[in-house]
Amino acid sequence: MAKKILMVLTSHSELGNTGEKTGFWVEEFAAPYYAFVDAGADVTLASPAGGQPPIDPTSTLADFETEATKRYDADSAAQTLMANTKVLSEVNASDFDAVFYPGGHGPLWDLVDNTDSISLIEDFVKSQKPVAAVCHASAAFLNVKDSDGNALVAGKKVTGFTNSEEAAVQLTDVVPFLVEDELIKKGGDYQKTDDWGVLALEDGLVITGQNPASSEQAAKKLLTKLG
Repeated sequence: MAKKILMVLTSHSELGNTGEKTGFWVEEFAAPYYAFVDAGADVTLASPAGGQPPIDPTSTLADFETEATKRYDADSAAQTLMANTKVLSEVNASDFDAVFYPGGHGPLWDLVDNTDSISLIEDFVKSQKPVAAVCHASAAFLNVKDSDGNALVAGKKVTGFTNSEEAAVQLTDVVPFLVEDELIKKGGDYQKTDDWGVLALEDGLVITGQNPASSEQAAKKLLTKLG
């Protein structure tokens, strides 16, 4: 039986009060998506609003192209899937073996306090199913509790977009909070490597990647966990 993996994307497109756009980062979707598909997994996409999630326009620039993003750009079937994501409130953890959250700045606004997302992740964890996120999407775990009522990330090795990486992209004063700071505040054993380096961590059922470069490794850890 093919493993069933849910990928949850942001529906948020406004980059704070800058007048610029954000959304999900293409590489952080494409690299994991193809890792899953190539491993024979059955992938379902969802987002808070359903339909087409916004793509961060910066992530489509030539500087950020990878083999995975080029493959996505040429993949009409994947693009059709993306244009028709399921509404998050209508998906159930019981239908899947794992969940993966791609980043981009969008999740900082619409996936941190989203009750559907929080309860979904809690349902996965209660069912002993792995949950994974990369870059800014690690913030989707901030308000999730474990079965004992403690913060899911408390005492766990976790990573996510670093303060120095946020400073490097000059958005420290635009984002609602810094992922690194908040994971630490929730009791996470926050770890990081050099800016833009590859780091993916697994602690129990929780898998996190630091940045776009870490998305494929995070996906592969999830696949290994699923066996």
